Amino acid sequence: MNKVKWFAIMVGVMIWAVAGCASNADTTAERNSGQTAANNDVSALNWQVPFFTYTNQDGETFGFQDLKGKIWLTDFIFTRCPNICPPMTANMLKIQNALKQAGMEAEIVSFSVDPEYDQPEKLKEFAKNYGADLNSWHFVTGYSFEEIQKLVKDTFKGAVSRQEGPSPDVPVLVNHPSQFYLVDQNGKVVKFYDGLRPDAGQIVNDIKVLQEGK
Repeated sequence: MNKVKWFAIMVGVMIWAVAGCASNADTTAERNSGQTAANNDVSALNWQVPFFTYTNQDGETFGFQDLKGKIWLTDFIFTRCPNICPPMTANMLKIQNALKQAGMEAEIVSFSVDPEYDQPEKLKEFAKNYGADLNSWHFVTGYSFEEIQKLVKDTFKGAVSRQEGPSPDVPVLVNHPSQFYLVDQNGKVVKFYDGLRPDAGQIVNDIKVLQEGK
């Protein structure tokens, strides 16, 4: 095989890999809510998070009851994601640090969209690699792929799908939303943000407003 042909094949594989894991639901929430990234308030639309009981990165039961009365941010990731999950997780860490600097409390919940592979030990290793403070950041698994599909579709108005990866190093690709979602003390989604370009200051302020009950 000549070098030109080899290069063309490799470029094609890389494009496929990026397209496969990039969010196919980046604008789904906006389309379904009639909102835009600049006007991301969905509090009037009653996106209520259902009761759930799953498993966290320590292999312990974690669920809706643990979040009762708390404000929390959530997103959807998987540990072998080749592109959008690393920057999303790094951005969420910046928000966690910004909350600490502001002396504020909020929980963070990252749901895996690859639950069969992302067992607790995988999630814990992933979390440690990013320096996540696991006192308030919970990495969640313990459900079927179909269950997380339904949660994302019904509650967060997004889509999750998966396909075979291009190589043994990338055996599966999962399309999933890249938004961060803000959930109030009653378990209702009130706002969403671009997880690849979030404004930490805006998110901290939105959480402050919820805390103050305004």
